[in-house]
This record gives sequence, structure tokens and C-alpha cells, in this order.
Amino acid sequence: MVTAIWRNFAAAWLRHRLTRKNAGGWVIPGKRNRIEALLRAVSAAPESLLMLDYDGTLAAFCCDPELAAPYAGVLSLLQAIVDTGRTRLVIISGRDARDVVPLLEITPRPEIWGLHGLQRLTPDGILDVTPLGTRTLAALVEARGILRKQELQATAEFKIGSVAVHWRGMEEKQAEALRRRVLTHWHPLAETSGLHLLEFDGGVEIRGPEVDKGDAVLTLLREMGPGAPAAYLGDDTTDEHAFEAIEGNGLSVLVRPEWRKTAADVWLRPPDELRDFLADWLEACKPSMDDNMSSMMVNK
Repeated sequence: MVTAIWRNFAAAWLRHRLTRKNAGGWVIPGKRNRIEALLRAVSAAPESLLMLDYDGTLAAFCCDPELAAPYAGVLSLLQAIVDTGRTRLVIISGRDARDVVPLLEITPRPEIWGLHGLQRLTPDGILDVTPLGTRTLAALVEARGILRKQELQATAEFKIGSVAVHWRGMEEKQAEALRRRVLTHWHPLAETSGLHLLEFDGGVEIRGPEVDKGDAVLTLLREMGPGAPAAYLGDDTTDEHAFEAIEGNGLSVLVRPEWRKTAADVWLRPPDELRDFLADWLEACKPSMDDNMSSMMVNK
């Protein structure tokens, strides 16, 4: 009797939360049931998988990456989720994984995949890097040389496995002129070398084809095993590979102030709706009345 009452209450509470949010427009039409099903699965599972991009998802974009702190309240929610012991928390970022560490005050430190999946930094500090092919390395050297010839090094970010040019913060005409200059030379290079050319909010990146965020997601899903509840949250076009990879095996969530065309199931406007989602995940991780009653019976 108590079990039935509790289940009815939990279902009513969840419908209330989702209906309120759906009225605000954060659920893509026809997909609301996916959220409800995911949270029920998280509540029932011994362990779930929560994967998150960093910049633009957990934190607002910042011209100085070192100052891009998470939205207020997000770290405390993530820490509480980790403390339940029922969620494997993983960050999958375009940054170097080691640059994300100082921005995440979570204990124990979560696993971090950096450079769009090229790096894997374990909680105990072991860094694994996917090797790049000779053709990729040669093409990236050429991409850097193009920027040097055009004296655009000041706008560039040189990473292992990629080169990015940023125009965030520039006036619109200046940004478009820079974009044209870069793409004029990088487009033919990508076509002949096999490098991937990807535009993102505030810039463009050319990188090796070895791995992407989708590969990281697939690896993590395999490690969790079939049936484990999972979600991936990201904001940019660089997250689309991850959205596609999790299709059929979890929930994909677009996190950004304005909606755009996407493969994601759900759209959240940060920071409030992001915090709501994390709070719901945390609530789903907490012991249910059934669990507490079972524990009491065992203790007797």
C-alpha cells in the first residue's frame, strides 16, 4: 500500500516538474516523455552516466578561458550528484583536459575527456592521448603555416590535434572578414588532407579525423554496459557527434540561450533550466521511500 502511494506521488511530482518546464519551451515538441523515462531509469538504476561539455554548457563563454567559471549553483549540484554514489560524471570538452581541472572544484575529480575526445584524463591523473597519423600532423603544420603567412597567430589557438581561430568579442564585420580569410585557405586544405573543418560559436577549428566527442560517448556507453541510463549535455556544433552517438542509448540535451537546429532531444536555456535539470537528476538519485523501508527491514 505504501509502495503504491509513493509511486503515485513520485509520478505526479515528476509530471508537475516536466509540465511546468515544458510550458517554458525547453522541451522540443514530442520529446517530453524521453525526459520522464530517463529520470525514472536513473531513479531505478544502481549507476547512471552523466556526460557534459564545459564551455557554453556548464559555464558561459568568456574571452579569457581561465575565467570561465561554472554558472552559480552548478558545481554544488554536480558535487551533490557525485556524493550520491549513483552517477558516473564525465566532462567531454574541446579544451585540453588539464585546463579544465582548475575550474572544477568537485571531489573526487571527475573523468575529463579533452580536445574533443583525443585526451582522456582519469580521476587519478593518468592522461591517455590518441596518437595522430602522419598525414594529420603534416596537414596541421600546413594549417598553422597559413595563419603565420596571414599574420593571424594572435587570433589562433594551437592544440594537440587541431588549430582554432577565434573571433568572439569582435565586431560583426571584423569577425566575418576574419572568417572569410581563414576559410578561403582552410577549405581546400581540409578537402585534400582529410582534416575536419568545423565552425563553432565564435570561431572555426580544423582538426584531425582520428576521434571526436561521439567516439568518447560510445566508449563510455560500452563501459557502462547495456541499459545504463545516460545523458549528454552540450551547446555547440562540436557536440553534434555526441548527440548522434547517444541516440537510442540515452538522452541528448542542447544547452544554449537560443534554439538552433540540432540532433538533440531536449533544449535547455542556461543557467536556470540547466540547474533545474541537474536538480531533477539529483532528486532521482536520492534513495526512494522503498529503499529506506528495505534498509529498515534489513537493520531489524
